[in-house]
Order: sequence, then C-alpha cells, then structure tokens
Amino acid sequence: MTAAYRTDRPAEGARHRHYGGVGDDRGDSDDIALAVLASSPNAIIALDRDQTVLVWNPAAERLFGWAAADIVGRRAPIVPGELTAEHNAVLERVRTGGQVSLRTKRFRRDGSVLDLRVDTSALVHGSSVIGYVSVHHLTQDDRAARDRGARRARLVRRLTDVVGDINAELELPAVLDRIAASLTELTGADGGGFVLIENERLRVVSAHQLPASIKGATSDLRTSLVGKLLRTGKTVMLESQGLGDLIWAELPGLHTIALGLAAVGGRPYGALYALFANAKPGHVELELLELLAGHAGIAVGNAVAYQEAVRQRAHERAVFDASADGIAVLDGLGGVIQWNPAAGELTGFAEDDVIGGPPPFPLPQPGEKLTFQMETGRWLDVVSAEIEETGEIVVDFRDVTTAKELEEAKDLFLATTSHELRTPITVVRGFASTLDARWDKLTDAERRSAVHTIAERARSLGQLMDHLLLGARAGADELSVRNEIFDLAERVQAATLGLPVLSDKHRVEVVIPEGLPYVTGDALATDIILGQLLENAFKYAPNGGLISVEAWPEDDSVVVVVDDEGVGIPASDRDRVFERFVQVDSGDRRRFGGVGLGLYIVRSLARAQGGDVSAHPRPGGGTRMRLVLNGASNIEPDTPMR
Repeated sequence: MTAAYRTDRPAEGARHRHYGGVGDDRGDSDDIALAVLASSPNAIIALDRDQTVLVWNPAAERLFGWAAADIVGRRAPIVPGELTAEHNAVLERVRTGGQVSLRTKRFRRDGSVLDLRVDTSALVHGSSVIGYVSVHHLTQDDRAARDRGARRARLVRRLTDVVGDINAELELPAVLDRIAASLTELTGADGGGFVLIENERLRVVSAHQLPASIKGATSDLRTSLVGKLLRTGKTVMLESQGLGDLIWAELPGLHTIALGLAAVGGRPYGALYALFANAKPGHVELELLELLAGHAGIAVGNAVAYQEAVRQRAHERAVFDASADGIAVLDGLGGVIQWNPAAGELTGFAEDDVIGGPPPFPLPQPGEKLTFQMETGRWLDVVSAEIEETGEIVVDFRDVTTAKELEEAKDLFLATTSHELRTPITVVRGFASTLDARWDKLTDAERRSAVHTIAERARSLGQLMDHLLLGARAGADELSVRNEIFDLAERVQAATLGLPVLSDKHRVEVVIPEGLPYVTGDALATDIILGQLLENAFKYAPNGGLISVEAWPEDDSVVVVVDDEGVGIPASDRDRVFERFVQVDSGDRRRFGGVGLGLYIVRSLARAQGGDVSAHPRPGGGTRMRLVLNGASNIEPDTPMR
C-alpha cells in the first residue's frame, strides 16, 4: 500500500496535486516525506480545517481498514458519536497553539472499536494553520491517561447531575441562570454568561460571578464572537485576542474566552461564554463546554416548550369556552370533568349539574355519530374520540334541529309529491281509458267533459312541475329575473280578474289607487308571486269570506297586500312558511294540493327582484301577505338581475 496525500491549500507557486505513491515526478524532499509516511509504524492522518482527510498513510490503512483511495477527500467515519465533542474540542485547542495527547476510542471499518492514544497538533503552512495532524497508535494504559480519564469521568458525572438540575427548572429565566452558574463549576472558569440571539443582535440574559450591569447589554451579532463562531460552522471556539474591548473585560485579568453554541430545534438560539482570568482551558474544558452547550439547548428547548404549552393550554381553553359546539371531556369511568358554556346552552344543563356524572345523552362509539333528541325537542349530533394516553373521552355535539326538520320536510315532500302526482295521473289515465274504450258509446257532452277533466288535470301536473323546477332553481341560487319597469296595477288587475267566479263562498275586493307608481322588476315573476299568494288566500280560507287585495306607495317602494279571513298562521310559523317543503298544519291544505314550495318560490322571486315578502296576522283574523317591490325610480331599467 502507498501513502496518499491531498491538499486544497497548495504552497505558493505549486499546483493542486494528489500523490498515489513514491514514484511521482517530485523533488527529493517530497520523495523522502512520502517515504516517511509510508514507513511510519503509526497511523498518521492529516485533516484540513473542515476535517476532510488530506493524508492517510499505510499504517492508517492497516489500523482502520480503509484504503487511502476510499477515504482521502472526505471525512473519516472513525470518531464514535459520543466522542464527537471531545474530538472537536481537541481540534479547537490545538488550533490556538499547543498539542493534545489523549487516550480515546475510534472505529475500524469492520465496526470494532479501537483503544488508542491520539497525539494531535496543528498543521501549519507558513504562518497559517491549515489543518490538523493526528498520530494514532495502540497503547497500554498509563497513569496520565488514567488520571485524565478519571477527571473527565468525574466531570461528566457531575455534568449529568447539573443537567438534571437544569432540566428540573421549567421557567426560562431560571434555566438560563442555572446554565451560567454551571459554566464555572464544570470548566473551572472565573465567570460565565449566556447570550440570546435575537435577529441580528445579541443580548446578555444571564451572568455569573460578573457585575449585574452586564445583564441586558446588547451588541451586533455580525461583529461578535458568536458571529465569528457561526461563520466557522463549529460549535465551540477559544479566543484570546482582542478581548479588552468586549463587555466581558469587566472580569479582571480576562485572558481567554471559551464559547459554546446552544441550538434549539436545530437553530442557533444563544451561546455560553466561559471566561478565564486565572486558569487556562484545555481540551477537557472545551469538551465539557460543548456538551453543556448541547444540554443547554435541550433545557432551553424544554423551557420554551413549557411556556408554549402554557400558552397553548390557555389558547385551547379559550377555544373550548368560545366554541359554538358543545364540548365535554369524560374521565375513564364516563364522568364529566369538563363542560363548556355551549354544552350548557345546547342541553339546558349547567356545568355544576353534570360534573362528576354522565352526560345527559347516550354516547356513540369512538369514530361513530349518534343523533339524539333531547326532552326539549332539540336534536343533537354527538361524536366522541378517546385520548389513548389518558383514557379520557372527548365528546363534541352540535344542534342539528334545523337540518333534522329539513330532512323530515323532505320526507314529507317526497310523500306529498308522490300523492300530488298520483292523483291527476290516475284521473287522466282513467278518463283516457274510458275515451279509448267507449268513445262511440259516449255522448258528445260526456266526451267533452272527459277531455275537459283531462285538460284540468294536465294543467295541475304542469303547475306542479313548474313549482318543482322553480324550487330547485331557487335552492341552487339560479333564479334569473329581469329588471324592467312595468305597471304593477295592471299585473294586480290581471291576477284578480275572474277570481270571483272560482268560489261561491268567497268575495274578492281589489283596491288600487289612481296613479300607483310603476315598479322595477320582472313582470312574469310578479305574476307568479301574485298568483301563488291569491291561491293560498283561497286555500287557507276554506269557509269563504273576503279576499282583499290592496296596493299603495310607501317611501321608494310599492306595497301589495293580500288579506284573507282564513285560519291564519301561528306567530312561530310566519317565517318558516317561506322555507322549502314546509306546510303549516292548519286549514284544508290539500284542497288545492301542494308540496310546500309555493311560498319558498314566492320569497325567492321577490328577493331576486330586490324586494321581499312577509306574513302577518290580519286584523280581525286570518292572514295578511305583504309584498314589497322597488319603485321605478330606484334602478336603471332593462338590466338582468340575479
């Protein structure tokens, strides 16, 4: 095997080269240097400042199991993860001068662990440190190595205790103060501090064995030691130059600062400053600083998470209290332990009435939905989910009374529609069959009567279909009407013409003042509205009486009212009658048929024109329907409306 060498920082005038053996066209000095590397009994590894392998001699190939061709130009995967901080501390220490010799462990390619002595020094080119050189060799334990190992073990054990104390704190200021105090205890520093990174600024948030005036001081991140450390991409750094201008110089005799970066969630959060005025930090102190910085990041992250949990708890409580849905939390035995305000409003049970007992409704299985009607008549949709970690049950329920009523109304609509379709179809089919089978035997008058009946029933079917189509279009917001100026008095006269002969029980009275203003809207849609209102007036006054139609101007609008002396509409239903599929259970509602769409269509058409329609009690009994349309001066004519 041959030594391999690579440089990304060539000497002045030299070209970038890679040497695979002694036979390259180099001078005698290079040949001798390569021969020394190849002949050395110790594994020699040279790294650049990014820890990329520059030199990997044959002894390193034998010791670690990787060929030079496989490892030169990349990071060597030989440092165990738990010793990364130790390794980084050694490199940082030798960068600032001196050598480090320690007993440690390294991986072989086959996964086994080697017990080694590693002597590391800086790789100097000219006056610049361009990397690191480490000599690895198998060795027996010696007293110095045992002493260092024992000291490191004691400090690491103490670090474990300190970390436990730090993690026991939950409030962030207390955590930061404990970290600063731990710096001096573990590293032997004469003072310590913790700074937060806040955008492009640093702020001192904790200081130990330093003047109190330091706390709260700020500085620019880019020109600080933290900024310098961030630019190196490392996590620890030693600095002994230019300290007199720093705020930390208030520590008398300050000669060295050891700096460790603390990260939370993978992002730099702050930095630990270990200040030395008497002692001098070694690689063990740097290792402990890096380890403490890592644990500090975790502790700070825990404190931040705790504060966030407190905020989140308050947020969840606010959502819990403000939710329009009823929310209950049950313990493992099914007893209510939380009951939000909406739950009390929906069920009528106050929190004090249900805490400790079961909820006032049955529970569905987790993931299923149960629809339940309370004694008050209110319908609830109830769902539940189990919190596996605690065994608690979260129950959510909402008022679905309106949807339930709509569902029931739809069922009624289907039944009513089937009836309304079946009756005229049966009559048409019966008379058509009679005409077909007995045409020659029927008199002319009988045939005319049968055809007239068929025509009437066909008209009823057509009207039913028109209502169904208009109802569907109104429900989909697809009603399209025109905005044109027309004579409302003329439409009222046309709608009421011939009504007196429809019933010998009813009297029809129409009152329209002279000069009634024109209106803007859709004349055809208004015909449908008036026709439906008049039909309902007859329908719900089965015992006869006066049907009164009156119109008058009112502000910028024109009002039309249709009064009857019928059964009237209960106050609670006067708005509901304009909903789809709703029929009030009063009067002879089957007299003219219907599927509960008439008044829904009426209001939809009125509002599509910019008007409205409403139901009121008639003085003296019965119902008053009030239609309001815009006067002709309000809107430009001939404009489509939706």
